[in-house]
Amino acid sequence: MPFVVGYGIAIIGAMIAYQLSKGKTKKRKYIVWGITLMLAIAPFLSFAIGLTYAVITEDGWAALIMWYIFPIIFVIGLIVLLIGIFKKKEQKKEADL
Repeated sequence: MPFVVGYGIAIIGAMIAYQLSKGKTKKRKYIVWGITLMLAIAPFLSFAIGLTYAVITEDGWAALIMWYIFPIIFVIGLIVLLIGIFKKKEQKKEADL
């Protein structure tokens, strides 16, 4: 049951990212979630999904689907990280009187 480890690490990574981004600015949230997606969620979730799919189809070669899932999730994380890095600081708008 190694795929359970993959799902577990991905869930723990998401919980840690939630705790680190709670109460922070949007810019900081984008940065935290981008790094988490790239380093904690993408590799372990794609590994777990690949193994689960291989067990369901009863074909070991089917686990290679993880090679397609990982880059997709990684690029999404990279985009989120870049949005966080290049996002302008939020300015408070004054109420029109």
